[in-house]
Amino acid sequence: MKPIDAVIVGGGVIGSAIAYYMSARGIKVVLLDRDRVGSQASNAAAGMLAAQAEITEAGPMFDLALASRTLFPQLSTDLKELTGIDIGLKRRGLLRVAMSDVDVTDIQCTLDFQKKAGEQAEWLSMEQVRHKEPSISSEIRGAMLIEEDSQVDAPELCSAFAQAAAVLGAQIKEFTEVKSLLLAEGRVTGVITSEGTIRADQVIIASGTWSGSLLTQAGLTCPIYPVKGECFSVLSHAPLVQSTIFSHGCYLVPKKGGRLVVGATTTSHSYDRKVTLGGIGNLLDASKQLLPCIVDAEWERAWSGLRPQTLDGLPYLGEHPYWKGLYVAAGHYRNGILLSPMTGKIVADWAEGKIDKNISLDSYRVDRHENVHFEKEGVPS
Repeated sequence: MKPIDAVIVGGGVIGSAIAYYMSARGIKVVLLDRDRVGSQASNAAAGMLAAQAEITEAGPMFDLALASRTLFPQLSTDLKELTGIDIGLKRRGLLRVAMSDVDVTDIQCTLDFQKKAGEQAEWLSMEQVRHKEPSISSEIRGAMLIEEDSQVDAPELCSAFAQAAAVLGAQIKEFTEVKSLLLAEGRVTGVITSEGTIRADQVIIASGTWSGSLLTQAGLTCPIYPVKGECFSVLSHAPLVQSTIFSHGCYLVPKKGGRLVVGATTTSHSYDRKVTLGGIGNLLDASKQLLPCIVDAEWERAWSGLRPQTLDGLPYLGEHPYWKGLYVAAGHYRNGILLSPMTGKIVADWAEGKIDKNISLDSYRVDRHENVHFEKEGVPS
């Protein structure tokens, strides 16, 4: 293997984004995945960039999400130039729909917050929503229109990140499992994999739900647990909606070719990826209530994915407090697609010893949930 500067563990959208941004700066990286790149949660995601629709209060996540969302237009162009892959960026806005009086109250509170934060959002009456989206149910109470929230095709985004990284010099090794970290004299020196030892001065753990064993070896308690989400898609000759529709019971994300993605269920602490009739049934009921004409669409398929959640809903982003050069970027839950470019940029900054003073990462500390307990002796070297 050619000499490398950094090992990235995990080939989902976060790991692939990190590989792209580091490679773009001339950093020699190898991206490792125990399966195929982008085959897990990133492949199951609907691709919403719902920075304002899903994050409804001020805080570090809101700031990070907005910063990341702004990167997508240029990113879309750059990735297509490097790889020929169109990530499917659609900037047609998002409607967060109210189906009840409680929803109206919640959305109005969110709307007030958005305006105070200086972000664009407006309330639309039922009539205004149906003028924009004629197929929406007449039973809705109204909706918040967020013009800046958009969407991409998640599998294409992950593929584009990985292929662009490879074009820029990254090595990508699939079906390569990282067995343990190499730690000595206060720093990481590489990894031991199913295919052999790889030496590097920096290691980034970005393997989502499967990050636990390596984090434990490094003496970190970073609770990351899986949340299964089930989705389905339908086909129609003409698009059923133009905007992304977000409601309490489900979301509807229109894709190219008359495809509509409907998601997603939430089952915590489950590695069982079976698609259940109960889960899909609940989504069918919610989607029919929101978009009655969906009953006439052609069934395409159903699937599930495991989203990596943390105790406080914030990802772990940062360097290990003892083992220098060992970084964590994991636990992005349902915002992995949205946060991928900013996460990649932040990690690339770390590799170069830079700090973005406009983004505070204190709330994302890797040791925030429990004191770090590590052994300085007796570790692989």
